[in-house]
Amino acid sequence: MLGGAGQARAVGYRYWSFWDLTGGKWTYATQGPSTARPSDGDVEGFRFAVSEDSQDATKPRGTADFASICAKTPAQQGKKRVALVIDFGTTADAPSGETPPAARTACARVPSDATTADALASVAKPLRYDTSALLCAIAGYPRTGCGEQVSATKPTAAARPRATATHHGPSVGLLAGAAAVALLGTAAIWQARRRRG
Repeated sequence: MLGGAGQARAVGYRYWSFWDLTGGKWTYATQGPSTARPSDGDVEGFRFAVSEDSQDATKPRGTADFASICAKTPAQQGKKRVALVIDFGTTADAPSGETPPAARTACARVPSDATTADALASVAKPLRYDTSALLCAIAGYPRTGCGEQVSATKPTAAARPRATATHHGPSVGLLAGAAAVALLGTAAIWQARRRRG
């Protein structure tokens, strides 16, 4: 029952997550790239990975900022510059038979009313979307699939770094497990007494 207590088979989804860089920290975007309208000077990030949900999502890597990404792209009247960080993820998160390209940055100069999706399309084609407008591929990666469910062996909450924990105190599963053990112990004692009697 206790074998493999440090590992759990978690269900996740393989997809591109979308991020905003605010104050030097990545935060999970509250809108999709097709509705978000960044301002001139904003930094937006995309990361391909297997994640359970937005709380568990893997952030883009690197420390690039707007000044370094857009240093060679001058401002232009009626346009805005959006710095993009595109992290294709790791081999462990790649679909079978695919190798993730190296992470890259790009400075998109687009009309002032453009969305993040417009900015991304100007520097990282081809993009692929599903019928629900979910972003499936950037620069043709991955070739197939879109937000598919996958299983991944991940550390349990007890084994994860404290910063990733999303709750405090014992989990419902731990309490249920303890109750089941107590119930089995009580049943064993009752059975032993019954045999003696």
